[in-house]
Amino acid sequence: MQNMVLNFGLALMLAGSLQVKAQEGKKENTYKKWFVGSSLWMLGNLDQVNNPEYVQLNVGYRITPKDVISFRFKRSIYSFPIGLPFGPSFDKPGENYPGHGRILAPTLGYQRFWRKGLYSSVYALNAFEKYFDQSKREIGNGYTLYLDFYLGYQFKFFKNRFFFEPSIGVSYWPVRTNVPESFKAVEGKWPNYFIQPGFDFGFNF
Repeated sequence: MQNMVLNFGLALMLAGSLQVKAQEGKKENTYKKWFVGSSLWMLGNLDQVNNPEYVQLNVGYRITPKDVISFRFKRSIYSFPIGLPFGPSFDKPGENYPGHGRILAPTLGYQRFWRKGLYSSVYALNAFEKYFDQSKREIGNGYTLYLDFYLGYQFKFFKNRFFFEPSIGVSYWPVRTNVPESFKAVEGKWPNYFIQPGFDFGFNF
């Protein structure tokens, strides 16, 4: 699933770079204040084995051409420690939780553009979590504060009506409460941070 999303994201990056080169030297008067969007990580829902049931909705407002505030809503389920890195250990037998967690996460963010499409951003995810055992019986409720930091580049399409933002980021969770002991036993050996790519896209209006 991760390879599918990564490959699709790379293809869009190449297409975006061609679009940017074609528009070089042209002045665009296409500034728009608002946008809505989502993430290519939703393609992971095509995975029939480990469907994350991932939903992401982004709504943003440009205070200035360089400063953006946004609200995101995320929902997903997960059955492995969040700090588990991509690689040989990912989804390896014995590394998964004895059940799964479900996250509902309203998110506030700030994005700063530095030069052309280059940007950095920070997001605070307030994740309200429910935990379920292998029989899908609810065994607890918790809260996790995730702080996400990204560095990326925005590609514009169709006179700035659409955009694509590939990025690399670090997710760090300084606050995590009421995790069931059976889940703690699995995630204890992994760090409380995770390095991951981002593949946001959106429509400007």
